Amino acid sequence: MFRFLRRSAITRIEITPPAPWPGRSGLAVVLIVRNEERHIAEWARFHLLAGAAAFIVYDNGCTDGTLAALRAAVPADRLTVLPWDQKLRGNGAEIHNQVLAYAHATRNFGGDFRWMTWIDVDEFLVPRGAPDLDAALAGLEACACISLPWHMFGRSGHMVPPPGGVVENYVRRHPDPMTPARGLCNFKMIADPCRVTAIRVHSIETDGQTASCNDRGERFALGARSSRAFYSADRIQLNHYYTRSDAELRAKIARGPNLTTPDADHLRRVMRKVAAIEAGEVEDRAALDFLRARAG
Repeated sequence: MFRFLRRSAITRIEITPPAPWPGRSGLAVVLIVRNEERHIAEWARFHLLAGAAAFIVYDNGCTDGTLAALRAAVPADRLTVLPWDQKLRGNGAEIHNQVLAYAHATRNFGGDFRWMTWIDVDEFLVPRGAPDLDAALAGLEACACISLPWHMFGRSGHMVPPPGGVVENYVRRHPDPMTPARGLCNFKMIADPCRVTAIRVHSIETDGQTASCNDRGERFALGARSSRAFYSADRIQLNHYYTRSDAELRAKIARGPNLTTPDADHLRRVMRKVAAIEAGEVEDRAALDFLRARAG
C-alpha cells in the first residue's frame, strides 16, 4: 500500500513494508533504466561477481538492445524486468517515476530478500576488504538502512567511448565524497526492505525514522549524513560514473532528467557538476582492484 506526499513534485512515497518471507536472504538490486545497451552487461556482471542475489529492473522505455544485453548477462532465475515507461501526475504534481519504481519494488519483492539496494547503471557497489557484498554486510544486521556516499568519477580524459569497460577506463574521481558544492555529496542506500516505510531517491526511511548508518555501522541523523564524521567506505564503496565519456555525457543530457525540467536549466546544472567533479581529481582503482582480485 502506497501513500503519496502532496507537493509540486512528488519525490517521497510512503509504503507499508512487505512482510518478510521465511528464509529470506541476499541482496536484491533495483534498477530503472533507459537505453544503456553499451554498459548494462558490464554493470550486471560486476554486481553478479560482487554477490547480488537478484536484479529487479524497470524498463523506462528502452528502444535499443539494453534488455537483450541484460538478459544475456544475468541468469533468468535472477532477473525480473517490468515495463515502466510513464510520466504520471497526482493532484497536479508530477510523480517521480524513479521513486515510484523503487516503492513498487520494495513493496512487491522486498519480502524475499534480507537487503535491497536502489542504484543506477552508472553506479557500482564495490566491496572493500571483503570478497563480496554479503561478506561486507555481515555484522551490519542491526542497521535498518546503510547510506553510501557517492564517489564521483568524471570523463578521465575520454572524449568518445574508449574500447573496454567503465571500470578499466574511468579511474579518476573527485577527491572528497563529502564536498557539498554542486550536489557532489549525495548517497544511495542498502536497507532491510521489510523495514522500509518511505522512499526518496537519495534517502530511505525505516521504521518511520530517517536516521541511517554508515558502513561501519555508526548511526547518524539524516541531517548529519553530510558531516565528515559520517564518511566511510571501509566495507562498500559506491562509485558513481557520472559522465563516462564526453560524448556519452552529451547524450545523457539530451535524454533529460527524471523530472520534467527546462532543457537549458538541466544543461547548466549538469555541466556545473561536471566541472566540480573534475577539479583536483585523484586516481581510484578500487573497482578495478576488486575485479582483478576475483579473477586471480
